[in-house]
Amino acid sequence: MAYRERELTQPVRLCDDRGRLNPSAVGWSRRPLHTCSLAGYPMRKKKWNYWCVTSDTHLFSATVSDIDYLGLAFVYYLHFDSKAFTEKTVAVPFGWGCDLPDTVEGDIAFDRSGLQVSFRREPGPVTRLEVASQDFGGVPLEADLSVEHPRGHETLNVVVPWSETRFQFTSKQNCLPASGVVRLGGETIVFERGKTFACLDFGRGVWPYSSCWNWASFSGAAEDGTRVGVNLGAGWTDGTGMTENALWVDGRVAKLSEEVVFSYDPADFMRPWRLRTSESDRVELEFIPFFERVAKTDLLLLKSEVHQMIGRFSGTVAGHDGRRLRVEGVVGWAEEHRARW
Repeated sequence: MAYRERELTQPVRLCDDRGRLNPSAVGWSRRPLHTCSLAGYPMRKKKWNYWCVTSDTHLFSATVSDIDYLGLAFVYYLHFDSKAFTEKTVAVPFGWGCDLPDTVEGDIAFDRSGLQVSFRREPGPVTRLEVASQDFGGVPLEADLSVEHPRGHETLNVVVPWSETRFQFTSKQNCLPASGVVRLGGETIVFERGKTFACLDFGRGVWPYSSCWNWASFSGAAEDGTRVGVNLGAGWTDGTGMTENALWVDGRVAKLSEEVVFSYDPADFMRPWRLRTSESDRVELEFIPFFERVAKTDLLLLKSEVHQMIGRFSGTVAGHDGRRLRVEGVVGWAEEHRARW
């Protein structure tokens, strides 16, 4: 299905003082315009800042989230060749210490149970990602990564309206140049500028109890050298009149106002996936996973299961002018997430 999505150009509040969705906030924009002051609806509010940094050889990710009755901070690292993987998660009741700002540019500092995570905006502008733990899979971890926000670089910012009491604002920021180091035990992993990209997934909203989604993302280069990225989703936006689907071509967003079909085998997530736009041929991709990250939570009323597949995308995407760009083996991820939260 194709949609008519309104593009926003002026700052707007996500919801009113009672916490109900502001109708004027529904739409999408090329830069963050929403102030997300959530109110009311106890146990239904969800907030997170997820960062993922990838090179041709490594992935490093850090998240701070608050799902109203539980706060979660988690960090993970993957070496592509060896498949060495380490993850650390800290949970805190009722989100204590998970103070998340109302705007995309706001700072975050988390320090609980031996895990320190900081996302801080600095001049440049640059977002500084700093993570430390004395016990990260049995060895110390120190990460210091800088994510650049180039002048004129566009982002995808979308409000998805299920109803006036259930809605989500998401800011997806792909193809951001990044660099820095991750020190793991006695090893130093260098993320080189020019070979490293960062992606932000910023979410603020009021969610229904049960949900399911697919998400796919990559940032890299087409065969002709054009910087290209995708953010593709399915399931959670169906029937709302909005999608979270977009392409990045040399820093400019091309909004995809149509659904994306995810074809994969839920009995074997390691088999190839195929992703395509439902109404056109603007996205035709094959995704070959090489690693499966499984994250499960089962706390009676709270149940969540994520199968996040790390792998490589190949195929074609078509940007603003219809020019088809070929990608071959670009690192990214695709996932299935089912939750009762």
